[in-house]
Amino acid sequence: MTFRFKALAASVALAGLSFGAFAQSSVTVSGTIDAYVGSMKNAGDPGRTSVLGSGGLTTSWIGFKGTEDLGGGLQAGFALTSFLRVDSGAYGRFDGDPIYSRDANVYLKGGLGKVTLGRAAAPNFLPTILANPLGDSFTFSPLVLHANVNTAGWPRRTTPADTGWSNQVIYSTPSFGGLSANVQYQFGEQNSATGNSGAGNIGVNVLYFGGPLTLVGFYERDEVGNPFAGLLTATAGGVSVPETRSDWMVGGSWDFKWMKLYGTYGGSKADVADYDATTGSLGVGVPIGAGTLSGAVAQTKVEGSYNGKRTTATVGYDYNLSKRTDVYAMFMFDKVTATTDGSSYGVGIRHRF
Repeated sequence: MTFRFKALAASVALAGLSFGAFAQSSVTVSGTIDAYVGSMKNAGDPGRTSVLGSGGLTTSWIGFKGTEDLGGGLQAGFALTSFLRVDSGAYGRFDGDPIYSRDANVYLKGGLGKVTLGRAAAPNFLPTILANPLGDSFTFSPLVLHANVNTAGWPRRTTPADTGWSNQVIYSTPSFGGLSANVQYQFGEQNSATGNSGAGNIGVNVLYFGGPLTLVGFYERDEVGNPFAGLLTATAGGVSVPETRSDWMVGGSWDFKWMKLYGTYGGSKADVADYDATTGSLGVGVPIGAGTLSGAVAQTKVEGSYNGKRTTATVGYDYNLSKRTDVYAMFMFDKVTATTDGSSYGVGIRHRF
């Protein structure tokens, strides 16, 4: 039995004790299991790989969430959720990913908003997945891939750190007519003796939901990396120095019922490294039968020590077998300046519980 399995087993036991000890509390176990069979080749890859992969449309995860009514309109809660790889049974998105890299936090919520302490989504995450028709697919969504995934042919993702921040404080406003915001700060936890004790990440996102219209936006200024807090660095004059990177995006969608349109535009810039990128994306989702036919395209242009662009397009169909289970088929084309083109395709099953 590995240490990580023991830790998960202990969490389950504690969750079970909570049911008996606190009748006024609510603790739930939930998650998503997503697996696919496919053939993958991103632009610049030396060859094609046949896979049984995890997380075709959603990164698989499992975890525990709980709330307690404290009275007077005040609520306490927590989240401990872990990513996992269905193909191998391993925890995390990759080797070395912390066991609770999706969520590890506690919060208080009342009429004035919500304060969360711990690891949770970074400012970039919700706007990115809400403004594209393929949601949080780190395998087939062009926008998500450009923002968050380095590949052999394109080691230039636009998000400076990660889709989750550790060691952070989040203030979430109440909803005002469908408009809400999250203001976030991540402590860099650098010792004062290093001269970098003030390093940290700061960001904000804004979300609006009004009938058929959804509008989103975010801004981040990052000085430390994730999921492990440590200074971001760049090489200047052959010497590694602290780096500050920023990224932003605005976007939204309009639901015509028979068709839903998506669009985004954003940028990413480094203060030391010679890097300035812009990304635009368009998408569409068309309900057909019990499923949705989706198409999306994203293009990122980079200027600086490297000048080039990446264009990625995906089309696919997601069919709902029930409210919790769906099957899907996706095809993706990927093109990068001065490299070989790539194409990937896969069929998969996703189940939520």
